[in-house]
Amino acid sequence: MRTVVLLSAVFVFTVNSYAQDKSGRRKNATDSLGNALKEVVVTGQYQPQSLRNSVYQTRIITAERIRLRAATNIQQVLNTELGFRFSNDITLGTSDIQMMGMTGRNVKILLDGVPMVDRSDTRESLNQIDINTVDHIEIVEGPLSVSYGTDALAGVINIITKSPVKETVNINARIQEETVGSSYSAFSKDGSHLQHVGAAWQNKGWNVLGGLTHNDFGGYNLPGALATAEEIAANTNRWKPKEQWLANTRFGYAQSNFNVWYRLDHVDETIDSKGAYNPNNFRSTDQKYITNRYSQQLHGDYTVNERLQLSGIVGLSNLKRRTKTVVHDYTTGNEELSTGAGEQDISKFQSTNIRTTAQYKLSERASFQPGVEINLDNASGARISGSPSINDYAFFISSELKLFKDVTIRPGLRFISNSVYDAPPVIPSLNTKIRLNDILDLRFGYASGFRSPALRELYYDFFDASHSIMGNENLKAEQSNSFTASLSLSETAQDDLRFRSVLSGFYNNFRNRIDYGLSVADPTITTLINIAKYKTTGGTFENTLYLRDWQASLGFSYIGTYNQYSESEEQYGESPEFVWTPEVNTNITYSFRKTGTTANLAVKYTGKRPLYELATLDNLEQVRLAKVGAFTTADLMFTQNILKSLNLNAGIKNLFDTKMLSNTAIVNTSAHSSGGSVPLNYGRSYVLGLSFNFNQ
Repeated sequence: MRTVVLLSAVFVFTVNSYAQDKSGRRKNATDSLGNALKEVVVTGQYQPQSLRNSVYQTRIITAERIRLRAATNIQQVLNTELGFRFSNDITLGTSDIQMMGMTGRNVKILLDGVPMVDRSDTRESLNQIDINTVDHIEIVEGPLSVSYGTDALAGVINIITKSPVKETVNINARIQEETVGSSYSAFSKDGSHLQHVGAAWQNKGWNVLGGLTHNDFGGYNLPGALATAEEIAANTNRWKPKEQWLANTRFGYAQSNFNVWYRLDHVDETIDSKGAYNPNNFRSTDQKYITNRYSQQLHGDYTVNERLQLSGIVGLSNLKRRTKTVVHDYTTGNEELSTGAGEQDISKFQSTNIRTTAQYKLSERASFQPGVEINLDNASGARISGSPSINDYAFFISSELKLFKDVTIRPGLRFISNSVYDAPPVIPSLNTKIRLNDILDLRFGYASGFRSPALRELYYDFFDASHSIMGNENLKAEQSNSFTASLSLSETAQDDLRFRSVLSGFYNNFRNRIDYGLSVADPTITTLINIAKYKTTGGTFENTLYLRDWQASLGFSYIGTYNQYSESEEQYGESPEFVWTPEVNTNITYSFRKTGTTANLAVKYTGKRPLYELATLDNLEQVRLAKVGAFTTADLMFTQNILKSLNLNAGIKNLFDTKMLSNTAIVNTSAHSSGGSVPLNYGRSYVLGLSFNFNQ
């Protein structure tokens, strides 16, 4: 094992970005959206920075945008963002994220800067965060392994929760009802139902926040109580019923130079998976996937003087996922626990994250930030080999240097000691921002990435009717070299006219990338393997206009992913190195000031997703091009201010009723897919909700 030390920029500071006027009242939607060009970002920064002054190219999704979307989870917010794509595991009722051509295991999910722990390689935690407590979401594309360690190869999604309000007391509540396709019954069973209540108090530096949310998703295409045996047996594409209880609390104390706060989040989630009806014995095998997650975080910031600031975080996460399997007898209505291997499994994952940093300002032109980060992970369960643990210790340091008036560079280094893998001698990064003139900024950067295999990839075995996945203790660590560049234009002609345009590109070259493949010992089993090479590249062009009561954005991306067979031309024939997928999105908001109504339309077109697969055709093994069909996602929502503290929202999600995507692949090498058509959504949904926000 090689012992190292590390340098980087790690600073987490939470700010309250409520859009309020001097009287404390929330501004209208157009004013709040217009402020996005002045938004403060915190991810990867030494201290909160304006969006323009940030060295990193960062995207921000504001609380106002989330509110206007009537979203019930993070996925519904991100699904119309450029570079994001979600896949669904119908069997388990979970979904995974893809960002800039990389899957979820390479995307770092942070809650107020603290890493979220996940059971498997899919980012289930993303939809186990209470959307009603989110202040804004910051997205930094490209590897931030120097700043945030492992898993940050594709980028970071930092979900910033709400801070204490300025008023003494705040009470908020929300109720929302949605149809699920053509299925709905009021407040329970069929459809999607949300109830939330929260409160906050602050006085003389002391502050307390708390909230409770209940999400009840009734599932789709499930047999009813009076369904016939044939109807039950024919039920193959099922969106699993899911019930969530999300509770959180935060309390803290702040002075002018000192701030400390503690936050606790708890998730209780049950996914109900009904098995296929067997007409021979009138039985079915049903499962419940029960998740209990506790996430704790303690933050402290202290300003020693105008030159020196100290910051520290301690994060503790406990995740327990239980599988309960019963055999249901339709003739008697009785149920009994099954005795199959792993069918009564409990898997436990614990993670401890400790990070402390110091920021020292040597002069107006030079600042330095050293720090230490410790990550301790362990797991246990019937599907996990032994009781493994991985400990990761890191030292990091970076500097922010203003070489000239309009040129800022940020070099960083990270040194790591890992209990399982020899880390690279050093992980470097270099980011540069050049202010070309009053409206143009140029950013470019290089970063090396390192990701050690997670416990779930090394030791987690998962076998059921649809999955045969085995961990691989011989995996190597992933490494990458990545390059990014962007040119941004920010123009403010007058208070009610603002424009921002960003042209960006990226190139990632990965070594030893971990992915699913067939076991050499048993080709019926899927396992995790190291792919020698993998690359992603592409670019985006995003434009946002704020004009009086209008806010409109238009974006385009073109992302290429590596074809691993392109270098085997002599064996399989010639094929291109990259396959490409285009995306186009727009978000249009208009505020009717006289009536207090706001309309929001979010649309994203995702082009066909090509991939090359190895297949045996006419008794000859060859490479063939397969494609997953194109689709369009669109949500249309209206928000109406009824009283000073009360708002009504109504609209349509999945406007074009997209459900399944065509898929021409004939070889199934994915651990989580079932072949054939790809499930995308359960259909068009109609939304009606009320929200209440009172300040005193």
